[in-house]
Amino acid sequence: MPAAHVSRVRALYRRILLLHRALPPDLKALGDQYVKDEFRRHKAVGADEARRFLQEWEAYAAVLWQQANENSQNSTEKACFGAALPEEKLNDFRDEQIGQLQELMQEATKPNRQFSITESGKPKC
Repeated sequence: MPAAHVSRVRALYRRILLLHRALPPDLKALGDQYVKDEFRRHKAVGADEARRFLQEWEAYAAVLWQQANENSQNSTEKACFGAALPEEKLNDFRDEQIGQLQELMQEATKPNRQFSITESGKPKC
């Protein structure tokens, strides 16, 4: 892997972990662990998969940055994070990825969390 590519991956990884600081504590912990696992799991993937991986995580970072900024400007409203996952993206997932999403959803929707994840198009805040 070229040094510039490794540098881009590291910068994105650090940026995401910094953005997670804006999340509620339970969601931050869950997100940090998921990011660490995913980046570790994709260390040795092929060029095409690495490109798609980076694109998706860069899009995630952009959405999270926007939501963190909106939430900081609306200090009177409850913080809201998340986005719907379009069905066409779900159709592209491998069985292993669907299983990971199910595990993530189960963890995120355990009782006594400070946030809520729904199956509707808009996050429940």
